[in-house]
Amino acid sequence: MNRRPTLLAALALTAAAALTLSACGSDDDTPAKDKDTIAGADTGGKKSASPAPSESAPASDGRPKITFPADAKNVFEYEKTGDAVKDAVLLDSTLGVNSVDESIFKGSTDTEALGFYNTDRALSASITFVNGYLKKNHTWVGETRYHDYEVKLSGSDGAYVTYCSDESKSFLKDKKTGKVENTPTTADSYVLYHTKLVKNADGVWQTTDIASDRGSKTCQP
Repeated sequence: MNRRPTLLAALALTAAAALTLSACGSDDDTPAKDKDTIAGADTGGKKSASPAPSESAPASDGRPKITFPADAKNVFEYEKTGDAVKDAVLLDSTLGVNSVDESIFKGSTDTEALGFYNTDRALSASITFVNGYLKKNHTWVGETRYHDYEVKLSGSDGAYVTYCSDESKSFLKDKKTGKVENTPTTADSYVLYHTKLVKNADGVWQTTDIASDRGSKTCQP
């Protein structure tokens, strides 16, 4: 079993520049087969020598604090681009990911951060995704690594971010029994994500759409 089932909904992203992508997901263990691309995405992304930690920056300007249990961690590997807007997009993208996992850990889709960093179809898909864990009484432990970030701006308030995840060191855990499923690493341990973000009136870059390709060769080592 994969640590994360692929997102359930088939989501389509459309930008003014006529960028389009779609992908299908599943709530079972079947890897997604659709290959997603975003034309024109930056290709010069670099890995950071100092991965960003799981937890959010200290809550400020009304931003909620995100907390993880001691046995789970997300690691985000990217270097700042030097462009203030792109760097803000990248940070809020990682916080959007953390907000979904925090909902899993807290056992609720009513957490403040989930709706703060996700909206529209991405929020709906995230709620469905979290509920898939909750219905099975699952959580996860270990470390998930996110890397190979690429960001492209679209106008003054839109952006596209693609990245990979490595779930080979994170595992499902049954909350009732405490049993951890130490599944072997396979191609399905690696996922390619395509996301769209929009800056809201408060200056937060919210994820509005997300599509994933589990088993993507792009993300496999």
